[in-house]
Amino acid sequence: MLKNKFKIGAGLVLVVLLILIRAYEDTIFYDPLLNYFKIDYTNLALPEINTIKYFFSLGFRYYLNSMISLGLLYLIFSDTKIIKFSMFLYSILGIFLMVSFFFVLLKFGETNKMALFYIRRFLIQPIFLMLFIPAFYYQKKMK
Repeated sequence: MLKNKFKIGAGLVLVVLLILIRAYEDTIFYDPLLNYFKIDYTNLALPEINTIKYFFSLGFRYYLNSMISLGLLYLIFSDTKIIKFSMFLYSILGIFLMVSFFFVLLKFGETNKMALFYIRRFLIQPIFLMLFIPAFYYQKKMK
């Protein structure tokens, strides 16, 4: 019984950390596209972006979300194989998304704002966690 209380408490703490990252995103991270995508951006030029600073800020945010997500996956499944596989997926997907985002930003930014929006969304939100939990749960049930 105590083990379940610990897991529930730790899970709540990790979920609260994800919420805090989202709640304080404008003060913690450098993201000039944050306010840009909140307004009618279709007819506006992209804001001035410090590419190096933005790269590290976006990467750090992805890293934080990934580490918290891995903690949640471990609490839910308690399986090191799932965690190792998830770490591999987070690494590959993170590299692919970062390269894709900055390629689109630097080469097609003004003409492909929706691609920037959606790739950025995968980088700044824990979307993979929402995909991995049901996938791993289904996989465990099938075994």
